[in-house]
Amino acid sequence: MVSDICSLYLLHFRYIYAFQLTAVNVGDEGGFAPNVSSPEEALELLTEAIKKAGYEGKIKIALDVASSEFYKEGKYDLDFKNPNSDPTKWITGVELADLYLSYIKKYPIVSVEDPFDQDDWEAWSHFTAKAGIQIVGDDLTVTNPLRIKTAIEKKACNGLLLKVNQIGTISESIQA
Repeated sequence: MVSDICSLYLLHFRYIYAFQLTAVNVGDEGGFAPNVSSPEEALELLTEAIKKAGYEGKIKIALDVASSEFYKEGKYDLDFKNPNSDPTKWITGVELADLYLSYIKKYPIVSVEDPFDQDDWEAWSHFTAKAGIQIVGDDLTVTNPLRIKTAIEKKACNGLLLKVNQIGTISESIQA
């Protein structure tokens, strides 16, 4: 049944995308990488595909933001694909958290992975306290026992990815 739901959803996603936008690219990990102009446009597209597939309320959205990729000089550059992005428009972790919170209120988002840079502990803790959904630390914890301990102490996330290949050995993963 899950594969049927996913297949139907993807079919509707492709249909909507084909008629509204340009060609669909494939991302680094095999997922859709549509050429959208903003996160809002992407979330609207996903939400519309869920509705058209008949699964509104049944399919939720999980984001892997990978925000370390656009963290520069202690701020977040939302125009990071532009080599001439304006540093005066870069935002703080708290401002980024507020943006995520607005998305969570508007869209069926149930999980956010790596919403901040791995060393922006304050933003992680602030967001996790306010979000009310699953906040996953992948780059934050990197299956490292010391980073996991710090994340717990700072209440920086409420979920993590445990990757044996990140830490090195099964014994170290168990310790983590």
